[in-house]
Amino acid sequence: MTEVLTAESTLSEVQDYTAQPARKKRLSLDVVLLAAAALSVKVVEGAVYQASIQEAERRIGRRDPDDFELLALALHAKVPVWSNDNDFEGVGVEWFTTAELLARLG
Repeated sequence: MTEVLTAESTLSEVQDYTAQPARKKRLSLDVVLLAAAALSVKVVEGAVYQASIQEAERRIGRRDPDDFELLALALHAKVPVWSNDNDFEGVGVEWFTTAELLARLG
């Protein structure tokens, strides 16, 4: 089974922005948050990828300072990024949108 990793800051951002798509799809916010919490995602503390933060900030910090921690984690763990945020284009790691990832998974 493939392990899915995320940074603490990214998980927090997902929780902050969940209300809008829930309203759009007419879903209960509580149900959407419970579904997100049920996903098998390992939250990685910043101390683990601390050595990659400066490089990540250099690569993406000007475009989107909210994304440097996720990029630092990807650089540290040598894994691709799953995000619909175009700011990950051209930052030196493999990057998949949700549609691309679903297509690849079949």
